[in-house]
Amino acid sequence: MADNTDNLNSFRALALQVTCHAVNQATDRHEARSLMQNSINRLAQQIAASIAFIGFDCRLIVLPEYFLTGFPMGDSLAGWAEKACIEMAGAEYEALGKIAQKHKIFLAGNAYEIDPNFPGLYFQTCFILDPSGSIVLRYRRLNSLFAPTPHDVWDKYLDCYGLEGVFPVAKTVIGNLAALASEEILYPEVARCLAMRGAEIFVHSTSEVYNKNLTPKDAAKITRAVENMAYVVSANTAGIANIAIPIASADGGSKIIDHRGIVLAETGAGESMAAFAEIDLGALRCDRRRPGLHNLLARQRFELYAESYHQSHFYPANTMLEGEIDRKHFLQTQQATIDRLAQLGII
Repeated sequence: MADNTDNLNSFRALALQVTCHAVNQATDRHEARSLMQNSINRLAQQIAASIAFIGFDCRLIVLPEYFLTGFPMGDSLAGWAEKACIEMAGAEYEALGKIAQKHKIFLAGNAYEIDPNFPGLYFQTCFILDPSGSIVLRYRRLNSLFAPTPHDVWDKYLDCYGLEGVFPVAKTVIGNLAALASEEILYPEVARCLAMRGAEIFVHSTSEVYNKNLTPKDAAKITRAVENMAYVVSANTAGIANIAIPIASADGGSKIIDHRGIVLAETGAGESMAAFAEIDLGALRCDRRRPGLHNLLARQRFELYAESYHQSHFYPANTMLEGEIDRKHFLQTQQATIDRLAQLGII
């Protein structure tokens, strides 16, 4: 068990780049669960070997987006929920928790998850397990083109979990941890709302196209780190196997960025533990408390912007509260939003 009485000012973190073995071709829930367990078994070996190489002061490991399942391709919402989505207290979390417990680490990842409060839907969930194996953070992706989000059932979601459940920050012995899902690195408001609640380290599970040139997502990772004076630990997939898309389409570039925007470690393509680095919480906290031009977080004037946000209405909330939803809903809602904004002369 980890010692939860003493905070750590310095430790190592790892963005573990592993292949996602998709479950799309599974014929039923049982077969999909078997494939997920195989992935967890591989991870257990990879995590153990990585820690042995990096050092036992590695206290945080971040896994890629949907690392157990891949993403739905043609499945209905109900079909994907039944086949590929894990339960909030399911066997997969228990198995991953045992890995965290064995190695005394915080283990972060991303999975499709069902919630009994919202039957017929699922959420893409970022989670963090602590060294006891318990889930200390559960964040549901808020911006997605083809998956339900809390915003789509906004009123009920707030009733169930409150605003702190929408923007959770886990205050732990290795700092204040928060999660961003995949392309949400491109949405500055999500990271900002988490920074408002004290986030010091963003764990970023992603599955994205890697390029030697600077991509929009990579530029955003540096920007989110600088503007929020926070670390970004971003783990990409090492390709997605067992689907029609070429395996290396989302492969490479896992990295760790410090609160100054400096890339401390980065890996190329393929399965790799090369993206590990020192997290210096002492330096981060010192910089956050130092008056001067570079303390961007302390210089924020949020009241300047609040009314503009309050008056603006782009993508609508609560569009999935009633009735069964099919996948046409997502693009239809986006098109209606584009048409309305065009009529208003905004775009």
